[in-house]
Amino acid sequence: MLSIGGLVRSRLLQLPVRGVCSAVIHRKSPAPGLTWSTPASAGLLPPVRTASGVSGGDVPADSGGFVTGSSGWYSGLADSAPVHLCEHFLVSVQQVCGLPWWLSIIAVTLSVRTLITLPLAAYQLVIISKVEALQVEISELAKRLGYEVSVRARERGWTDKQSRFQFQKNLRRLVSQLYIRDNCHPFKASLLVWVQLPLWISLSLALRNLSLDQSALQCGLSAGGALWFPDLSSPDSTWILPVCLGLTNLLIVEVFSLQRLRPTRFQKLLLNCIRGFSVLMIPIAATVPSSMALYWFTSSLLGFSHNLVLRSPTILKLLKLPPHSDSPYRDLLSALVSKYSRRIP
Repeated sequence: MLSIGGLVRSRLLQLPVRGVCSAVIHRKSPAPGLTWSTPASAGLLPPVRTASGVSGGDVPADSGGFVTGSSGWYSGLADSAPVHLCEHFLVSVQQVCGLPWWLSIIAVTLSVRTLITLPLAAYQLVIISKVEALQVEISELAKRLGYEVSVRARERGWTDKQSRFQFQKNLRRLVSQLYIRDNCHPFKASLLVWVQLPLWISLSLALRNLSLDQSALQCGLSAGGALWFPDLSSPDSTWILPVCLGLTNLLIVEVFSLQRLRPTRFQKLLLNCIRGFSVLMIPIAATVPSSMALYWFTSSLLGFSHNLVLRSPTILKLLKLPPHSDSPYRDLLSALVSKYSRRIP
Protein backbone atom coordinates (compact mmCIF):
# COMPACT_ATOMS: atom_id res chain seq x y z
CA MET A 1 0.00 0.00 0.00
CA LEU A 2 1.32 3.41 -0.98
CA SER A 3 1.39 5.91 1.87
CA ILE A 4 0.80 9.47 0.85
CA GLY A 5 0.50 10.94 4.31
CA GLY A 6 3.47 13.11 3.41
CA LEU A 7 1.69 14.19 0.24
CA VAL A 8 -1.31 15.32 2.28
CA ARG A 9 0.91 17.26 4.63
CA SER A 10 3.20 18.91 2.10
CA ARG A 11 1.08 19.17 -1.06
CA LEU A 12 -2.49 19.24 0.18
CA LEU A 13 -3.06 22.74 -1.11
CA GLN A 14 -0.02 22.89 -3.34
CA LEU A 15 1.42 25.11 -0.57
CA PRO A 16 3.57 24.41 2.49
CA VAL A 17 0.96 23.31 5.00
CA ARG A 18 0.83 22.06 8.54
CA GLY A 19 0.77 18.37 9.30
CA VAL A 20 -2.90 18.27 10.14
CA CYS A 21 -4.22 16.19 7.23
CA SER A 22 -2.30 12.97 7.71
CA ALA A 23 -4.08 10.30 5.70
CA VAL A 24 -3.03 6.89 4.54
CA ILE A 25 -3.70 6.86 0.86
CA HIS A 26 -1.04 4.79 0.42
CA ARG A 27 -27.11 -1.85 -45.96
CA LYS A 28 -27.99 -0.57 -48.15
CA SER A 29 -26.92 -1.66 -51.77
CA PRO A 30 -27.31 1.08 -54.44
CA ALA A 31 -28.42 -1.52 -56.95
CA PRO A 32 -31.94 -2.84 -56.80
CA GLY A 33 -30.72 -6.42 -56.37
CA LEU A 34 -29.13 -8.03 -53.35
CA THR A 35 -25.42 -8.71 -52.94
CA TRP A 36 -24.48 -12.05 -51.47
CA SER A 37 -21.28 -13.42 -50.02
CA THR A 38 -20.45 -16.97 -49.01
CA PRO A 39 -18.57 -17.72 -45.77
CA ALA A 40 -15.19 -19.42 -45.82
CA SER A 41 -16.80 -22.77 -45.13
CA ALA A 42 -18.59 -22.78 -48.47
CA GLY A 43 -20.93 -25.64 -48.88
CA LEU A 44 -21.75 -25.83 -45.17
CA LEU A 45 -23.56 -22.57 -44.68
CA PRO A 46 -26.04 -20.76 -46.87
CA PRO A 47 -25.02 -17.37 -48.24
CA VAL A 48 -25.52 -14.40 -45.96
CA ARG A 49 -26.13 -10.95 -47.31
CA THR A 50 -23.49 -8.25 -47.19
CA ALA A 51 -26.15 -5.58 -47.50
CA SER A 52 -29.30 -5.47 -45.48
CA GLY A 53 -31.55 -4.90 -48.46
CA VAL A 54 -34.62 -4.88 -46.26
CA SER A 55 -35.71 -1.28 -46.26
CA GLY A 56 -37.69 0.69 -48.71
CA GLY A 57 -39.20 -1.56 -51.35
CA ASP A 58 -37.44 -4.65 -49.96
CA VAL A 59 -39.53 -4.70 -46.79
CA PRO A 60 -42.60 -6.91 -46.81
CA ALA A 61 -45.92 -5.25 -46.29
CA ASP A 62 -46.50 -7.26 -43.10
CA SER A 63 -43.26 -6.29 -41.39
CA GLY A 64 -45.11 -5.03 -38.36
CA GLY A 65 -44.43 -1.37 -39.03
CA PHE A 66 -40.68 -1.94 -38.85
CA VAL A 67 -40.01 0.01 -42.02
CA THR A 68 -37.33 2.59 -42.60
CA GLY A 69 -36.41 4.88 -45.43
CA SER A 70 -33.81 4.01 -48.03
CA SER A 71 -31.28 6.30 -46.38
CA GLY A 72 -30.38 7.65 -43.00
CA TRP A 73 -28.53 6.65 -39.89
CA TYR A 74 -30.78 3.70 -39.12
CA SER A 75 -30.31 2.02 -42.49
CA GLY A 76 -26.57 2.65 -42.19
CA LEU A 77 -26.51 1.04 -38.76
CA ALA A 78 -28.53 -1.96 -39.95
CA ASP A 79 -26.05 -2.38 -42.82
CA SER A 80 -22.91 -2.00 -40.68
CA ALA A 81 -20.12 -4.54 -40.32
CA PRO A 82 -20.91 -5.54 -36.69
CA VAL A 83 -24.50 -6.33 -37.66
CA HIS A 84 -23.40 -8.47 -40.61
CA LEU A 85 -20.92 -10.25 -38.34
CA CYS A 86 -23.77 -11.07 -35.96
CA GLU A 87 -25.82 -12.34 -38.91
CA HIS A 88 -23.02 -14.74 -39.87
CA PHE A 89 -22.71 -15.83 -36.24
CA LEU A 90 -26.43 -16.54 -35.88
CA VAL A 91 -26.61 -18.47 -39.15
CA SER A 92 -23.44 -20.43 -38.30
CA VAL A 93 -24.78 -21.52 -34.92
CA GLN A 94 -28.10 -22.57 -36.41
CA GLN A 95 -26.52 -24.54 -39.27
CA VAL A 96 -23.74 -26.20 -37.27
CA CYS A 97 -25.91 -27.17 -34.30
CA GLY A 98 -28.91 -28.11 -36.40
CA LEU A 99 -31.27 -26.60 -33.85
CA PRO A 100 -34.56 -24.93 -34.72
CA TRP A 101 -34.29 -21.17 -34.98
CA TRP A 102 -36.04 -20.40 -31.71
CA LEU A 103 -33.65 -22.65 -29.80
CA SER A 104 -30.65 -21.31 -31.72
CA ILE A 105 -31.56 -17.75 -30.68
CA ILE A 106 -31.76 -18.86 -27.04
CA ALA A 107 -28.42 -20.70 -27.34
CA VAL A 108 -26.69 -17.67 -28.88
CA THR A 109 -28.10 -15.40 -26.19
CA LEU A 110 -27.01 -17.80 -23.45
CA SER A 111 -23.48 -18.07 -24.81
CA VAL A 112 -23.06 -14.32 -25.31
CA ARG A 113 -24.49 -13.37 -21.92
CA THR A 114 -22.48 -16.04 -20.08
CA LEU A 115 -19.13 -15.75 -21.85
CA ILE A 116 -19.01 -11.97 -22.35
CA THR A 117 -21.37 -9.99 -20.16
CA LEU A 118 -21.30 -12.17 -17.03
CA PRO A 119 -17.53 -11.74 -16.48
CA LEU A 120 -17.92 -8.00 -17.12
CA ALA A 121 -20.78 -7.86 -14.61
CA ALA A 122 -18.57 -9.59 -12.03
CA TYR A 123 -15.79 -7.09 -12.76
CA GLN A 124 -18.27 -4.24 -12.38
CA LEU A 125 -19.34 -5.63 -9.01
CA VAL A 126 -15.71 -5.73 -7.84
CA ILE A 127 -15.10 -2.11 -8.89
CA ILE A 128 -18.29 -0.86 -7.26
CA SER A 129 -17.49 -2.71 -4.04
CA LYS A 130 -14.02 -1.14 -3.91
CA VAL A 131 -15.44 2.34 -4.52
CA GLU A 132 -18.05 1.87 -1.80
CA ALA A 133 -15.37 0.64 0.60
CA LEU A 134 -13.45 3.88 0.04
CA GLN A 135 -16.35 6.13 1.05
CA VAL A 136 -15.48 6.02 4.76
CA GLU A 137 -11.87 6.92 4.04
CA ILE A 138 -12.94 9.68 1.66
CA SER A 139 -15.31 11.09 4.28
CA GLU A 140 -12.56 11.24 6.91
CA LEU A 141 -10.16 12.75 4.43
CA ALA A 142 -12.71 15.42 3.48
CA LYS A 143 -13.09 16.43 7.14
CA ARG A 144 -9.35 16.80 7.61
CA LEU A 145 -9.02 18.62 4.33
CA GLY A 146 -11.80 21.04 5.33
CA TYR A 147 -9.94 21.88 8.52
CA GLU A 148 -6.69 22.37 6.61
CA VAL A 149 -8.39 24.67 4.11
CA SER A 150 -9.95 26.76 6.90
CA VAL A 151 -6.52 27.19 8.54
CA ARG A 152 -4.90 28.19 5.26
CA ALA A 153 -7.81 30.50 4.41
CA ARG A 154 -7.24 32.51 7.59
CA GLU A 155 -3.51 32.74 6.90
CA ARG A 156 -3.94 33.76 3.25
CA GLY A 157 -7.13 35.77 3.57
CA TRP A 158 -9.09 33.66 1.10
CA THR A 159 -12.73 34.41 0.43
CA ASP A 160 -15.39 31.73 0.84
CA LYS A 161 -15.39 31.17 -2.90
CA GLN A 162 -11.62 30.70 -2.98
CA SER A 163 -11.79 28.32 -0.03
CA ARG A 164 -14.43 26.17 -1.71
CA PHE A 165 -12.39 26.10 -4.89
CA GLN A 166 -9.26 24.99 -3.07
CA PHE A 167 -11.20 22.36 -1.12
CA GLN A 168 -12.87 20.86 -4.18
CA LYS A 169 -9.71 20.92 -6.28
CA ASN A 170 -7.57 19.18 -3.68
CA LEU A 171 -10.29 16.72 -2.70
CA ARG A 172 -10.65 15.63 -6.33
CA ARG A 173 -6.89 15.16 -6.53
CA LEU A 174 -6.72 13.09 -3.36
CA VAL A 175 -9.74 10.97 -4.29
CA SER A 176 -8.09 10.30 -7.64
CA GLN A 177 -5.03 9.12 -5.72
CA LEU A 178 -7.24 6.70 -3.82
CA TYR A 179 -8.76 5.33 -7.02
CA ILE A 180 -5.30 4.81 -8.49
CA ARG A 181 -4.10 3.14 -5.30
CA ASP A 182 -6.95 0.62 -5.26
CA ASN A 183 -7.27 0.41 -9.07
CA CYS A 184 -11.00 1.13 -8.94
CA HIS A 185 -11.78 4.21 -10.97
CA PRO A 186 -15.60 4.41 -11.26
CA PHE A 187 -15.38 4.69 -15.04
CA LYS A 188 -14.24 1.07 -15.16
CA ALA A 189 -17.63 0.07 -13.78
CA SER A 190 -19.22 1.36 -17.00
CA LEU A 191 -17.26 -1.11 -19.15
CA LEU A 192 -20.22 -3.50 -19.06
CA VAL A 193 -22.51 -0.91 -20.64
CA TRP A 194 -20.03 -0.01 -23.39
CA VAL A 195 -19.80 -3.67 -24.40
CA GLN A 196 -23.34 -4.90 -23.73
CA LEU A 197 -25.26 -2.10 -25.44
CA PRO A 198 -23.52 -2.29 -28.88
CA LEU A 199 -23.73 -6.09 -28.72
CA TRP A 200 -27.46 -5.96 -27.92
CA ILE A 201 -28.11 -3.51 -30.77
CA SER A 202 -26.06 -5.53 -33.27
CA LEU A 203 -27.77 -8.83 -32.47
CA SER A 204 -31.20 -7.18 -32.52
CA LEU A 205 -30.62 -5.64 -35.95
CA ALA A 206 -29.10 -8.88 -37.23
CA LEU A 207 -32.26 -10.76 -36.28
CA ARG A 208 -34.37 -8.00 -37.81
CA ASN A 209 -32.43 -8.24 -41.09
CA LEU A 210 -32.69 -12.04 -41.20
CA SER A 211 -36.41 -11.93 -40.37
CA LEU A 212 -37.31 -9.43 -43.09
CA ASP A 213 -34.95 -10.74 -45.76
CA GLN A 214 -36.55 -12.29 -48.85
CA SER A 215 -34.46 -15.47 -48.95
CA ALA A 216 -34.28 -19.04 -47.71
CA LEU A 217 -33.18 -17.73 -44.32
CA GLN A 218 -36.41 -15.81 -43.92
CA CYS A 219 -38.36 -18.92 -44.83
CA GLY A 220 -36.46 -20.81 -42.14
CA LEU A 221 -37.38 -18.20 -39.55
CA SER A 222 -40.99 -18.25 -40.71
CA ALA A 223 -41.21 -21.90 -39.67
CA GLY A 224 -38.63 -21.78 -36.90
CA GLY A 225 -40.82 -20.73 -33.99
CA ALA A 226 -42.61 -22.73 -31.33
CA LEU A 227 -45.73 -22.72 -29.17
CA TRP A 228 -47.67 -19.49 -29.66
CA PHE A 229 -45.03 -17.87 -31.92
CA PRO A 230 -44.55 -20.34 -34.83
CA ASP A 231 -43.46 -17.55 -37.21
CA LEU A 232 -40.34 -15.77 -35.97
CA SER A 233 -40.39 -13.33 -38.88
CA SER A 234 -43.66 -11.71 -37.80
CA PRO A 235 -44.68 -9.96 -34.55
CA ASP A 236 -46.14 -11.90 -31.64
CA SER A 237 -49.86 -11.29 -32.06
CA THR A 238 -50.62 -12.73 -28.61
CA TRP A 239 -48.37 -10.17 -26.89
CA ILE A 240 -47.09 -12.90 -24.55
CA LEU A 241 -43.40 -12.32 -25.34
CA PRO A 242 -43.68 -8.50 -25.07
CA VAL A 243 -45.51 -8.69 -21.74
CA CYS A 244 -43.02 -11.22 -20.35
CA LEU A 245 -40.21 -8.92 -21.47
CA GLY A 246 -41.76 -5.93 -19.71
CA LEU A 247 -42.42 -7.84 -16.49
CA THR A 248 -38.87 -9.20 -16.41
CA ASN A 249 -37.37 -5.75 -16.92
CA LEU A 250 -39.59 -4.32 -14.18
CA LEU A 251 -38.51 -7.12 -11.84
CA ILE A 252 -34.86 -6.30 -12.53
CA VAL A 253 -35.50 -2.63 -11.75
CA GLU A 254 -37.28 -3.42 -8.49
CA VAL A 255 -34.52 -5.77 -7.34
CA PHE A 256 -31.97 -3.08 -8.13
CA SER A 257 -33.97 -0.47 -6.22
CA LEU A 258 -33.75 -2.60 -3.06
CA GLN A 259 -30.00 -2.02 -3.01
CA ARG A 260 -30.60 1.68 -2.29
CA LEU A 261 -32.06 2.03 1.17
CA ARG A 262 -32.09 5.84 1.02
CA PRO A 263 -32.08 6.81 -2.65
CA THR A 264 -31.48 10.41 -3.60
CA ARG A 265 -33.98 12.44 -5.58
CA PHE A 266 -31.95 11.88 -8.76
CA GLN A 267 -31.83 8.12 -8.15
CA LYS A 268 -35.59 8.03 -7.66
CA LEU A 269 -36.09 9.98 -10.89
CA LEU A 270 -33.73 7.64 -12.74
CA LEU A 271 -35.53 4.55 -11.44
CA ASN A 272 -38.89 5.95 -12.51
CA CYS A 273 -37.51 6.68 -15.99
CA ILE A 274 -36.23 3.11 -16.28
CA ARG A 275 -39.60 1.80 -15.11
CA GLY A 276 -41.29 3.88 -17.80
CA PHE A 277 -38.88 2.61 -20.45
CA SER A 278 -39.55 -0.99 -19.35
CA VAL A 279 -43.27 -0.45 -19.87
CA LEU A 280 -42.62 1.29 -23.21
CA MET A 281 -40.67 -1.76 -24.42
CA ILE A 282 -43.89 -3.82 -24.34
CA PRO A 283 -45.63 -2.16 -27.33
CA ILE A 284 -42.28 -1.84 -29.10
CA ALA A 285 -41.64 -5.58 -28.75
CA ALA A 286 -45.14 -6.23 -30.08
CA THR A 287 -44.32 -4.49 -33.38
CA VAL A 288 -40.98 -6.15 -34.19
CA PRO A 289 -40.42 -9.71 -35.46
CA SER A 290 -40.87 -12.40 -32.82
CA SER A 291 -37.21 -13.35 -33.23
CA MET A 292 -36.22 -9.98 -31.79
CA ALA A 293 -38.80 -10.16 -29.00
CA LEU A 294 -37.59 -13.66 -28.11
CA TYR A 295 -33.99 -12.45 -27.98
CA TRP A 296 -34.89 -9.45 -25.83
CA PHE A 297 -36.89 -11.58 -23.39
CA THR A 298 -34.18 -14.25 -23.15
CA SER A 299 -31.48 -11.64 -22.66
CA SER A 300 -33.42 -9.92 -19.86
CA LEU A 301 -34.21 -13.22 -18.18
CA LEU A 302 -30.54 -14.27 -18.27
CA GLY A 303 -29.52 -10.85 -16.98
CA PHE A 304 -31.84 -11.27 -14.02
CA SER A 305 -30.48 -14.79 -13.42
CA HIS A 306 -26.90 -13.54 -13.51
CA ASN A 307 -27.83 -10.82 -11.04
CA LEU A 308 -29.03 -13.51 -8.65
CA VAL A 309 -25.90 -15.62 -9.23
CA LEU A 310 -23.66 -12.67 -8.33
CA ARG A 311 -25.45 -12.41 -4.97
CA SER A 312 -24.37 -15.90 -3.98
CA PRO A 313 -21.95 -15.99 -1.00
CA THR A 314 -19.90 -18.60 -2.89
CA ILE A 315 -19.46 -16.33 -5.91
CA LEU A 316 -18.66 -13.34 -3.69
CA LYS A 317 -16.02 -15.41 -1.93
CA LEU A 318 -14.46 -16.31 -5.28
CA LEU A 319 -14.41 -12.59 -6.15
CA LYS A 320 -12.82 -11.86 -2.74
CA LEU A 321 -15.77 -9.71 -1.73
CA PRO A 322 -17.50 -9.77 1.65
CA PRO A 323 -20.96 -11.37 1.53
CA HIS A 324 -23.84 -9.08 2.43
CA SER A 325 -25.86 -11.91 3.92
CA ASP A 326 -25.72 -15.65 4.54
CA SER A 327 -29.15 -16.05 2.95
CA PRO A 328 -29.30 -13.39 0.19
CA TYR A 329 -32.19 -14.93 -1.73
CA ARG A 330 -34.42 -15.27 1.29
CA ASP A 331 -33.60 -11.70 2.29
CA LEU A 332 -34.35 -10.49 -1.24
CA LEU A 333 -37.72 -12.19 -1.27
CA SER A 334 -38.56 -10.81 2.16
CA ALA A 335 -37.58 -7.30 1.08
CA LEU A 336 -39.77 -7.52 -2.03
CA VAL A 337 -42.76 -8.81 -0.04
CA SER A 338 -42.27 -6.17 2.64
CA LYS A 339 -41.94 -3.37 0.08
CA TYR A 340 -45.14 -4.13 -1.78
CA SER A 341 -47.21 -5.37 1.16
CA ARG A 342 -47.01 -1.84 2.62
CA ARG A 343 -48.55 -0.46 -0.56
CA ILE A 344 -51.56 -2.76 -0.36
CA PRO A 345 -54.33 -1.08 1.66
